[in-house]
Amino acid sequence: MPSPASRRTAAAFAVLIALAALVLPPAPLAAQGAAPYDLVIANGRAVDPETGLDAVRWVGVRAGKIAAISATPLKGKETLDARGMVVAPGFIDLHAHGQYMAAARMQAFDGVTTALELEAGTLPIAAAYAQVAKEGRPINYGFSAAWLFGRIAEKEHMEPDGDIAFFQNAQKKKGWQYTIASPEETSRIMARVERGLKEGALGIGVLAGYAPGYGRKEYYALAQLAKKYDVPTFTHVRYLSVIEPQSTFEAFEELVSLAASTGAHMHISHLNSNSTRDIPIIAEMIRGAQQRGLKITTEAYPYAAGSTVVGAEIFRGNWRERMGGAQASDIEVNGKPYNDSTLAEVQEKAPGTWIVVHFMRPTESAQDQAYLDQAVLFPGGAVASDAMPWTSQGKTITEDVWPLPADAFAHPRSAGTFTRFLRDYVRERKKVDLREGLSRVTLTPARILEGSVPQMKQKGRLQVGKDADVVVFDLATVSDKATFTAPNQRSVGMKHVVVNGVPVIREGELVRGALPGRAIRRAVVR
Repeated sequence: MPSPASRRTAAAFAVLIALAALVLPPAPLAAQGAAPYDLVIANGRAVDPETGLDAVRWVGVRAGKIAAISATPLKGKETLDARGMVVAPGFIDLHAHGQYMAAARMQAFDGVTTALELEAGTLPIAAAYAQVAKEGRPINYGFSAAWLFGRIAEKEHMEPDGDIAFFQNAQKKKGWQYTIASPEETSRIMARVERGLKEGALGIGVLAGYAPGYGRKEYYALAQLAKKYDVPTFTHVRYLSVIEPQSTFEAFEELVSLAASTGAHMHISHLNSNSTRDIPIIAEMIRGAQQRGLKITTEAYPYAAGSTVVGAEIFRGNWRERMGGAQASDIEVNGKPYNDSTLAEVQEKAPGTWIVVHFMRPTESAQDQAYLDQAVLFPGGAVASDAMPWTSQGKTITEDVWPLPADAFAHPRSAGTFTRFLRDYVRERKKVDLREGLSRVTLTPARILEGSVPQMKQKGRLQVGKDADVVVFDLATVSDKATFTAPNQRSVGMKHVVVNGVPVIREGELVRGALPGRAIRRAVVR
């Protein structure tokens, strides 16, 4: 008869086996004699920022999910060779204005598998989701509820239609940028935004910099609404200025105070282009707020030039001084700079024209590069593109056109943000290692959203059970190619890009008919 000690040993061993069954992944299904996987990504360097996995693995996909990650070969109905390549979660872009087919395809070559319009957002939300679902997309998509669209609608009696062209057309109006909303108007604006949240919006887009004269009570009401629904606000802060009063520093103080007073999650859009050369003191303020428990998150893109409409309020009045000595020549289209005369003319005749504006010159100044690096590498921050729609002959490309017309124009970040970050910050200058670099484009943006958007818990990870959004790239060659003078150049180095288990880039080429993108959306409240 077994002794008490041996019985205790056997019981303890049984407990360990049970615990192991809970924490260890099951043996690959294919190895158990099951049917082949729908897709196998074979023999690549698998990197998962959350678990720390960094080893050669085979990834098996079934029904749009990662079903196995194996150290031994797997059998699939289709196999993608990843030998010598990095296999990572698909990149998540929190800030993508180009919500059209052509723009999505360009971003796929940049490794993006989920592109969300959060800073501006749109209204009505139901219409925007319905339109994109009707057209289909190669990558995942989603929207926030646009405060600014609601404000324009109430101030100018223009009804939004779910398209960013509404914002461009509103530049011809002059009442919504500086007039304070009455209590009744504020109530109606909030009702529009709340309707968007009930229709599944991912948060509240706050383009404060385009209507800097809005009331502080209006912004407070937005933060209260965000807290009510436990969603983030995605803010382009009120001012763009290095001089006081009405400086960018002051605008960030406003955001910090609202996070403290309401408890809302306040997300800062493009920390780099709003902070510019004041990033040292602004970063200190934001970090201090985070350390004291305020829910503030950040993003930035690895460029020292922005893009917007030429009629934006930031280019009015003493904008040159407020931007630290800017000139008309810092604003350009297709690499062609304006002068004072041509800038004034286009602002009058075509204020909705998309332009590029250089707010620093890192290629000419080591200090400017250091400022940019501080914003891009802010602790815990995400990389996001602020990708713009593509235009041709002055018109937005909304059709299913591929390849893009030769004259297609957009900020180069619309094609190369993520590959530029990998090339510059990870491979060439080694500012961060590969795991940290991948975290900033996958896990970090997923975590920013997942508290309010359950779908995002399935994104940004290379793990069994997660969504099969996967990129396969050559770390030695991955790179942006788009420039300010020739933006219409897709990135290189992405060998395969898989969205929901379906390849949209295979062997470096677009799979023209692949439209597996799905809506990222909160639950609709009836």
